[in-house]
Amino acid sequence: MWGLCACFFMVMLDSTIVTVAIPAMLGGLKANLNEVVWVNSVYLLANTVPLLLTGRLGDRYGPKRVLVVGLVVFTGASLWSGLADSAGMLIAARAVQGLGAAAMTPQTLSFITRLFPPDKRGLPISVWGAVAGVATITGPVIGGLLVEHIGWQWIFLINLPIGVVSLVVALVALPDWRPGRASRFDVTGAVLCSAGLLLVVFGVQNGQHYHWGTIAGPVNVLLVIVLGVALLGLFGWRQLRTRRAAEPLIPPGLFRDGTFGAANLTHAALGFATTGMFLPLVLYLQTVLELSPLASSVLALPMAGAAGLTAIVAGATWTRVGARTLIIAGLAVLGLGTGVLAWYVEPDSEPWSLVPWLVVAGVGIGCVFAPLTAAATARLPGDLAGAASGVFNTSRQVGGVLGSAAVGMVLQVGIAYSVPDAARAYAERLPPRYREEFVSRVTDAANTASQFDTTTPPVPSNLDPDVADIVRRIVSDVFHVGFTNAAKASLVLPIAVLLLGAIAAVGIRLPRRGRDRQPVG
Repeated sequence: MWGLCACFFMVMLDSTIVTVAIPAMLGGLKANLNEVVWVNSVYLLANTVPLLLTGRLGDRYGPKRVLVVGLVVFTGASLWSGLADSAGMLIAARAVQGLGAAAMTPQTLSFITRLFPPDKRGLPISVWGAVAGVATITGPVIGGLLVEHIGWQWIFLINLPIGVVSLVVALVALPDWRPGRASRFDVTGAVLCSAGLLLVVFGVQNGQHYHWGTIAGPVNVLLVIVLGVALLGLFGWRQLRTRRAAEPLIPPGLFRDGTFGAANLTHAALGFATTGMFLPLVLYLQTVLELSPLASSVLALPMAGAAGLTAIVAGATWTRVGARTLIIAGLAVLGLGTGVLAWYVEPDSEPWSLVPWLVVAGVGIGCVFAPLTAAATARLPGDLAGAASGVFNTSRQVGGVLGSAAVGMVLQVGIAYSVPDAARAYAERLPPRYREEFVSRVTDAANTASQFDTTTPPVPSNLDPDVADIVRRIVSDVFHVGFTNAAKASLVLPIAVLLLGAIAAVGIRLPRRGRDRQPVG
């Protein structure tokens, strides 16, 4: 069990650990914000796209074999990521790392489903859910410590010892189940799903980069997104029509129980919110409040502690309280914490004033993971364990990919509008002859894929040195005001998605076990 948790911890950790290192990567790799956002999004994308297939591979070849292959690929790609010396190389390495994570993730939950009968899954599911919650939150904390004291490369190299130990444990301790029958996979469906997700995420995340216009020749951003949605629709249609000749990646039997479908929708909303909320918060703390990576990560420690403790309590009590009750309450608390954070962030906010609401958000996250996983796996038959695990993890990852891409897009668009607005207001402090050029330069900087750099601000040319220093300070103020407004706006999106997740969670029907033993969701 601990070996499975170590594997899953690494996968979840790497979905958020990059965020806190973004400012360091921007300088170290001489990259722009859009490229570094892709360092995180390409991992999420590569981790998401094959999950349906890798879940089915576990059913066919045995979860241990697929888990071991994933561990080797993930650990090797972590070494490659740590040695990367350009944004392009790091993006490529993270893509391979995501493929390794995709091979591992479904097998961890599949093992739990196979190792424990339904009436004894409560504790292991609670531990699995707690690992997911804690790893998601502690990613920025561990990342901050490593970036501050060693370097951003170690947010990837730290996986090497964990990966090696996990590989030894997996080879020695995990049983090697063999499938009872062979099956033929829907390769065409896998291609449709992969291509559709890739096009949608690429279009959403890079829209501002291409000014929502032409990418190359007749291809524009809107066309890419529409084509991606069409391919995903075709994938869904094909899954419904696939017969025995080629087993569908999503067996129809999984969704005969409405609880499984509701749990997956809720899982996607949670993945969207938890992944999306960190990007604007971490950038705000480091670029506006000018905290170091370590200081910004320390602020998240109480949040991680609250998430871990709450996950343990939720795992122990959901059978009495009711899974649906805890899930909806957790989503509401997470939304409340995020909303108050969006209200409180200002260019001159005191960093520690944000901690209570980070703790509230952590409590919300801790309430959800264990009961949600239990609800999704309560009635799973053993022969569909891999497929169900693949679908369930795909839901979270799709939410995370879209959360990273959509919030990154909103943040970039917000900067493109908020920074020029602030520039026009602050330009009144300058002599009239400098105002137009000042606004023009700041606007150009804010509209080039958000490549706004306060260390070399775009000041008017031929200024007296004393005046130039004043202008640089004004530019810094302009950026802080504009970025803060953009961050506040981008945090609204995860809150809206959490509301949709709570609505989906109403469909979860899982009997609770208490004194009356009545079937309450």
